[in-house]
Amino acid sequence: MTPIEILLIALTVLLMFIGIVGCIIPGLMGTPLCWGALLASYFVSTCSLTLVTLIVCAVITIIAELVNTFVPAFFTVKAGGSKAGTVGAIVGTFVGISFGGFIGIIVGPFLGAFVGELIHDNSDFERALTSAVFAFLGFIMGTGLRLIVACAFLIVLVHSYWPK
Repeated sequence: MTPIEILLIALTVLLMFIGIVGCIIPGLMGTPLCWGALLASYFVSTCSLTLVTLIVCAVITIIAELVNTFVPAFFTVKAGGSKAGTVGAIVGTFVGISFGGFIGIIVGPFLGAFVGELIHDNSDFERALTSAVFAFLGFIMGTGLRLIVACAFLIVLVHSYWPK
């Protein structure tokens, strides 16, 4: 194994780790980073990834990112929510991660969307609550999909190094 291949394997591990974490934290492109890990491994001689696998994984990455981008907004709009609720969910996620750990990741988007909706229109508590629930469900669905894709990529990666 050459020094470049060792460097590529280290890059693969780093990208996969940051990618999986990035599936939970908004702003980090988790699934593209995981795909980058696959791409880095493609150039290692002991890895059995094929070009077809890389292309299929790239298409899956694009689909997952599109779903993650549009599903929360779709859910918020369906519940009668506003842009303030969506922004609140994103801010709530960052605050939740910073101060609440794993529980904050779960509670933060909901509380953020709720507060955002109340800031937008504090006269309709029920609409704000409904919108917050739907924004939260959209966030969880997008995050869940990205995590599933990232874990599938990790399995593909491990399998590509497994001795045949």
